[in-house]
Formats: sequence, structure tokens, C-alpha cells
Amino acid sequence: MPKFMSRNDLLLFAGFSLVVLAMPIWLAPFGAGYPDLLQRFMIFGIFAVGFNILFGLTGYLSFGHAAFFGVGSYAAVWSFKLLTLDAIPAMIFAVVISGLFALVIGFLCLRRSGIYFSILTLAFAQMSYNLAYSVLTPITNGETGLQLTLNDPRVLDAAVGQGFVGQPVPNLLGQQLSGYAGFYFCASFLILGFFIAQRIAGSPFGMMLKAIKSNQTRMQFTGFNTRPYALSAFVISGMYAGLAGALLAVTDPLAGAERMQWTASGEVVLMTILGGVGTLVGPVIGAWIIKYFENILSALNDNILARFWSFLPEGVADVLVKVTSKFVGDGWHLTLGLAFVIVVIFLPGGIMEGVRRVAALFRRSGSSGAKTAPQTQPAE
Repeated sequence: MPKFMSRNDLLLFAGFSLVVLAMPIWLAPFGAGYPDLLQRFMIFGIFAVGFNILFGLTGYLSFGHAAFFGVGSYAAVWSFKLLTLDAIPAMIFAVVISGLFALVIGFLCLRRSGIYFSILTLAFAQMSYNLAYSVLTPITNGETGLQLTLNDPRVLDAAVGQGFVGQPVPNLLGQQLSGYAGFYFCASFLILGFFIAQRIAGSPFGMMLKAIKSNQTRMQFTGFNTRPYALSAFVISGMYAGLAGALLAVTDPLAGAERMQWTASGEVVLMTILGGVGTLVGPVIGAWIIKYFENILSALNDNILARFWSFLPEGVADVLVKVTSKFVGDGWHLTLGLAFVIVVIFLPGGIMEGVRRVAALFRRSGSSGAKTAPQTQPAE
């Protein structure tokens, strides 16, 4: 009977889960241990894991995944407005709607491959953005965004006589999902999403996706129809994006068209490439790094830099403050750009390639040390 998970897969999953659950502890010294940022780490980690199923396994580069992210947010907020403030129905509703939307978009876009596929996904994403921003305003509330109000019907909550005082907020079985409760709620979905992606990558279905990436033309020449597999990967990836969008609506109950802009689609591409395309952990690490830069480096100013360099002589400290100020605050994109250039030039496989190189170096040094160890001579 085949094993459910190999020993290496089990160790990877256990290590990943431990790192995620302990993030409030080990990220505190880096100034990133507060709940709001941790929740974003989880949400965009899910977004990147789902995108990697399409891009990393099948090789199809989508520039329109923010459309599914935004649809998930809108679906979740409508669930909060019409049904109940409980988060679970909103998650289910968002994943289903995003999956159906991805099925339609994927069916049309996958008629082409390569750059033509990428351009088609970008076009559909921009159309979705404009529809949400200026056309479907009765559904999306236009540029103001969709928000919760006390006058929302919430028929399931009304049926059980559940009332609210003040601004309604999403909850889980009556427990408000704010602070660290919201973080662990999002973390549970990231761990579950990672587990599913891990099982997909190691399954026969995942092997077929990797074969499509390797040489789709050869597979088609053998009479194998690759489109159902590619479409399945597209839909699964869209459902991940919808789940991430729904979680963002849980932690911040607002859905706006800006979540569907092309810049959001480009951001998840950067996350995946930075961490390592086709790896399981890499896209998550890439998402964490970009969100860390966005929220921590962007908050640094000259006063904080002056305190940081205060141990140096005054003239040297002033020069360093002036130089480093160009890379933080409003200039944090410059730091991200430099990091991305360095990774692409020296580590084409992303950060995970660097991890593999370091691990291989340690293995070589360990094996060479064992070979050169002096052997004891037998006593005469």
C-alpha cells in the first residue's frame, strides 16, 4: 500500500507549519510581529501558492490573477451583507464564485499559449477592473468600494435573532477575527493551502502539469489533450486567489476595485519569481519579503535612521542617513527592485536556489571532512 506522504514531504509540511504558527515570536525582533502585517503575510502567501500551481507547474504566466482576488473579496463581502457575518460561508461562497469565474476566463484564455495567453489574462483582468470601477456600480459600489452597514439584511443572522451594536465585523462562531485570532484563522488556511499544493505537486495530476511545462507540443503530437489539465490548474489557481481575497475581506471588510488592478497581478508574479518558481516554499517566502518591504521599509524615516546610525561619528552618520533614506520610506520600491535584480542575476531560480546552493555546500564540506578524517592505525 503506498504511503500517504513521504518522509521528506512530511518533514517539509511539519517544518512549514511550525514556522508559520510561530511567526508572532520569531518576527517580533524584526518589527513585524503585529497581527495586521502577519495576516497579510498569510493572505498573500495563499495568493502566491495558488499562482505557483499555474505558473510554476504548467508554465502559463498569467497577468490577470488579481481579477480572481478581487472577485473573492466582493463575494465575501456580499456574503457578509446578505447571509451572515460568519466567515466560513463567506469563504465557501468566495471560492466557488472565483472558481466559476476562473473557469470561464481560463476556457477563453487557454486557447492561446505563451505571451498571447499572458496578454489575454491581462486584458480580462483590466476589463474586470473597469467593470467593477465604473460599470457594475450597483454590485461593486464603484470607486467607494463595498462596505458593511447596519442596514444589511443578513438573513441567516436575523433568523437566529443575532443583533449587532456598532459597526458589524466578521466573526467565526461568534468570535471576532481581530488581532492574533485573525492571524491564526488566516494561518490555518495557508497551512491547508500549502498541504493541498504539496499533494497536487506530488500527484499524477501534478506530474502531468509538469510535463505540460516541459514540452506541451510533444505531448500534443502524441495525441494527448493537455487543455483539460491546464484548465484545471487555472481554476484551482483562481480558487486560491479567491480564497485570499475573501480572507482580506475578513480582516478588512471592504472590497474595492483597486484589488483587481494589473499592479496586483504583477505583484504576485514578483513574489513567485523572487522566492522560486515551481518550488513549494519559495512563493510564500517571496510574498513575505515583499509585504515586509512594503509595510516596514516604507515606514522608516530620517529620524528612525538617525537613531539607527547614532553609534557612528556625527558626520559619517549624517552621510549614511542621507544615502539610506533613498531606499526606505517612499523609496522602498528601489530596495525591492535592487533585491529583485540581484536575485534574478545571481539566483535565477529565486531565493530557494540560494538555499539549495548553501545546503549543497554544507553537504560537500561534510562529506569531504569525513573522507579526509585520519584513520587510526592498529596497535602493533
